Amino acid sequence: MEGIISFGNKRSYDDFKKQIPSQVLPLFDSIREFCFSLGENVIEDIRMHRVVFCKSMTFRWFTDVEPQKEGVIIKIQKNRKDPVKIIQINKDQQISEFDDLIKQAYEEIH
Repeated sequence: MEGIISFGNKRSYDDFKKQIPSQVLPLFDSIREFCFSLGENVIEDIRMHRVVFCKSMTFRWFTDVEPQKEGVIIKIQKNRKDPVKIIQINKDQQISEFDDLIKQAYEEIH
């Protein structure tokens, strides 16, 4: 994908996904695709154990996704004043159950 920027250790998503359990990878990929579908200004920051999605170069993150053995943990931030919402998604669940929460965080983060 064009426009993907990685900060810090400069790992690529291809490198990162090697550490995601194979049964969780489809779920992780669908979350990633959804985050990118929210706008052209979505930036992916690949960290050691998780991937953070930010809105533009202001680096305001709205979604933090960490793979687990049986699913993923998603942290959602709408703004810096409200507490972060933490959701655990099982590998058998669909990301569509959480689309609205992620989209709202993307739209509200400044």
